Amino acid sequence: MSSTCSTLSRALHEPVAGTAATARTWVLLEQPGPWGAKALTSSHLDPALGRALEAAAKGTGVRIALIRRPGRHADSRMPATRRVYVAHTVPGNVRLHSATATDPARLLDLDFPGLGRGDAASFDAALGGAPHDGDPLALVCTNGKRDRCCALLGRPLAAELASSGVEGVWEVTHLGGHRFSPTVLVLPYGYAYGRAEAHAVKEVLCGVREGRIVTDGCRGASAWERPGQAAELAVRRAVREDAAEALSVVRTEGAAPHWTVTVAHVDGRRWRVDVAQGASQPPRPESCGSPLGSPARMDVVDVRALTPAAMAG
Repeated sequence: MSSTCSTLSRALHEPVAGTAATARTWVLLEQPGPWGAKALTSSHLDPALGRALEAAAKGTGVRIALIRRPGRHADSRMPATRRVYVAHTVPGNVRLHSATATDPARLLDLDFPGLGRGDAASFDAALGGAPHDGDPLALVCTNGKRDRCCALLGRPLAAELASSGVEGVWEVTHLGGHRFSPTVLVLPYGYAYGRAEAHAVKEVLCGVREGRIVTDGCRGASAWERPGQAAELAVRRAVREDAAEALSVVRTEGAAPHWTVTVAHVDGRRWRVDVAQGASQPPRPESCGSPLGSPARMDVVDVRALTPAAMAG
């Protein structure tokens, strides 16, 4: 059997920091049954509705994904009710709301620009949503039609977590970074993890329940662009800060292949982080079946605390 993209990435010790999907807000719609590569338009969800939702979310900071419970996926076309979630992940305004919908077309009534800004009023009004009072969500990418690693590694992880009694576990259509499978997104804070194992996910979820972020295996926070993801994680590790909403990316200057990122703490401290875009060597496929390439990586070059005088300047 030939090597998969994930086994090659792991063998080459490719770093995972700064590789998370980017979204300030996630909208998750339950859709049982099979998923195609582009699940919003290639599942049992009405493809016209899927296209309309994609268009409504474009440019708003909202990312829409389909979810389903772990296990066998019966080819059922019309679930009576579907669970729907919206999660805003920007520190200082983190929120997770849930609802139950009988008609997924009601999602077109949502104010997507408002959701992208962290305003869940349209979600609550259109779907009868309310703040989620259950356990955090662990979304495991399992869509083998996008990459076989997601099915081979993600589905067993989701099944193991569910069978061991972990609440809030869902399969999800796409989190990017197939070569880091199994990949997991944890909400409400929006931190993604790669090469995840069940015991590590349980530790992450325990931390989230306590308002803490585990940085081991972390790909970054989806609220930030990839240079910011790498910078924020570097500051967390440098100052041993694990409080979930303690840090924010407040400025990113520059362009590929070099950025200067300013990370701020809620207590007023700030850091300037130099991030360089490198090319992973030797070449490897970004996904199973794709040609060999050199995936971009985010390398933190320097982390330095800013003095009060520097911040004033």
